Amino acid sequence: MAKLFFPSTLFRAVIPVTAALLLLNACGKSDDGTDNNGNSTDEFKKEMLVNYADNIIQPGYVQLKTSLADLKTKVAVLLSAPSASTQANVKPSFQAAYQAFEAVSLPYFGPAAAQMLNNTLNTFPPGISKIESGIASGNYDLTLPITSDSLQGFPALDYLIFGEGAVDKLADPVSGQNRKQYINDVLERMQLLTDNTINQWAAGYRNTFINSLKTDVGSSIGFLINQLAFEMDALKGPRIGWPFGKQSNGIVFADKAEGYYSAISKELAVANLNAVKQYYTGGSAKGIDDYLDLLGKTTLNDDVLAQFTVAINALQAIPAPLSAAFTGSPATVEAAYKEIQKLLTLLKTDVASATGVQINYMDNDGD
Repeated sequence: MAKLFFPSTLFRAVIPVTAALLLLNACGKSDDGTDNNGNSTDEFKKEMLVNYADNIIQPGYVQLKTSLADLKTKVAVLLSAPSASTQANVKPSFQAAYQAFEAVSLPYFGPAAAQMLNNTLNTFPPGISKIESGIASGNYDLTLPITSDSLQGFPALDYLIFGEGAVDKLADPVSGQNRKQYINDVLERMQLLTDNTINQWAAGYRNTFINSLKTDVGSSIGFLINQLAFEMDALKGPRIGWPFGKQSNGIVFADKAEGYYSAISKELAVANLNAVKQYYTGGSAKGIDDYLDLLGKTTLNDDVLAQFTVAINALQAIPAPLSAAFTGSPATVEAAYKEIQKLLTLLKTDVASATGVQINYMDNDGD
């Protein structure tokens, strides 16, 4: 019998362990951040890391905070008067908040890793039976590491707000109150961990991050490149490949896709890939792409940028919802999957090699 990864296997982010995750290959670099030609790259790296910290990462977390506050307001209206109308009113805010998370899924190191932010906010698919058990009994603990990951965050809200019969369950005079309390508890925890992450960046981690200029264990550039590869692995595997049947002999598990109940799986995947591109380019300022140019790897950088465009276009070509496209438009999904695989190889193998970074996380599907 073939081994099926769904429905039992969850996608959860890998928390980088500094001493084990990032062993940077120092070949071609000296300990003081100088290349073999004697040209110091420290000034460039400092400017690049400041750009990531001040223009991408920290503003991204602030946007997530703002989006969660808006979502909580819309959810409060739904909980006070459950109806198809108030449910529909939640969806744009839910999608905006979820996409705001996709924009900060990549920097899962430092404060975010300390808070287990990604695991808490986006372990999918949700553990429905345990969620329902907790609601029924009123006995649950969302602070338990690992065991509670699939019981909260966006995937849990996705099920609780947009799952089949969600409005009727919220309106139930007996069990509805426990369900409403559970939703509020989930939202409050999401806000708390996001706030903690923002505060820790401001309290000192920013300085640690922007001054990590050497290519040694735990360097900021090493974290970024490992996470670029990890996010591509997650897009190729749990977000698309696994529900598409790539780990289950072609058997599709559409309901295990990210954002399944709200039917925004495609939008989340596109947001995730666009975010990966932003982290690669550094937005409009210095990024990994410019660092490759500095290292004389212009052709590789051009190839990566071109493949980003191809992969994003292929992903956007999939008809929404993605969960239906797995069976309704499999050729289009397969085409996007292949382009994502090509981009993954460029980032995980070629970019890592060019920058002297060793990829040490365990990938999602063994390739």
